[in-house]
Amino acid sequence: MKDYLVQIEKLRKDAAECALIRDLATDPGKRELFDRLASHLTVLADQVEMAMLERKTATAPSRP
Repeated sequence: MKDYLVQIEKLRKDAAECALIRDLATDPGKRELFDRLASHLTVLADQVEMAMLERKTATAPSRP
C-alpha cells in the first residue's frame, strides 16, 4: 500500500512541476506540451488513487 502512496505523491509532484514550467514558458508550444503533461500526470495520479481505494475496499472484511 505504501508503494502506491509513494507513486501517487511522485505523480502529483511531477504534475505540479510541469504546471510550473508551463506557467513560466514563453513559447506557446512548450506551454501546450507542459499543460498536457501536467494534466496527464494528474489523471494518472487520480487513477492510481482510485485503484488503491478499490483494492482496499475489495479486500476489506465486511461487517454485519
